Amino acid sequence: MTRSPTKSASLLLACLLSLTPVLAGANTLERVRAGNTLTLGYLPDFAPFSIQEGDQASGYAMDLCLKIADKVKAELGLPALQVRYQAATVADQISAVSSGKVDILCSPTPATLERRKTVSFSIPIYTAGLSAVVREDAPEALLNVLNGKVAHEGPTWRATVNRGLANQTYAVTAGSITEAWVRQQIRMLGVVATVVTVENTGAGLKRVAEGKADAFFSERMLLKRYLATDYANARLTLLDRDFEYAPVSMVVERGDEDFRLLVDTVLSELYHSGAVEQAYVKYLGGASDTARSLFKVYALP
Repeated sequence: MTRSPTKSASLLLACLLSLTPVLAGANTLERVRAGNTLTLGYLPDFAPFSIQEGDQASGYAMDLCLKIADKVKAELGLPALQVRYQAATVADQISAVSSGKVDILCSPTPATLERRKTVSFSIPIYTAGLSAVVREDAPEALLNVLNGKVAHEGPTWRATVNRGLANQTYAVTAGSITEAWVRQQIRMLGVVATVVTVENTGAGLKRVAEGKADAFFSERMLLKRYLATDYANARLTLLDRDFEYAPVSMVVERGDEDFRLLVDTVLSELYHSGAVEQAYVKYLGGASDTARSLFKVYALP
């Protein structure tokens, strides 16, 4: 049976229209060109990586993102391109990108397989370390376990871990990778403990300072920054131990390889030129030898 030209044309048009949202949603540069605006997403309470300043934002990640904005202006031939800042929360940072609310999430974020179902990630811009803050008068048993000062094998080790970690309250940022990690550790060790979620780093430290939580787990650099400023006199201490390390990246739209290539190109050039190391000095207290080694790993040739 032969289809009529009219029906065939209608079918083709329907197929094309059904593809349009997918194609449009995966072309960040065209969306930016059409609106003459690049929207930079960020976490507002994420110093020294990103922090809100009026209707803009500053910090280590924001400096890198502005270099990306300069590249977008040059690539699109739009010297008058508007750069807009859009705050996000830990809970909605991924959906802000996948929905097109922001064109790129600048604040460094760990990639997971679940997150990669809806968004993509740039090359890493930092290596995060998970640590914890406790009160200066924290129980010795808790400090010993958290600092790794117990035997690492046999029934004595498990008993010591349970005595140190059990019946404690641990605070984590809601929706974060840290929350999932802490809950997993508690399940794995069979420890009876309470996990409470907070909105941000400041709220977590406040809980510990007020005795409403025994420890707050978060990224080391964030904790150091808050302890040196807002909580300098709160009788809190940052553990020397890092429990986990993870490379963290900017978040871009899934399936948009052109924009991701532009972002990775800019970041790689910043690594090769030494600009990233300068940003480390400005915002993160300088780069360690390990960090410099990772610069060479993260940057693409």
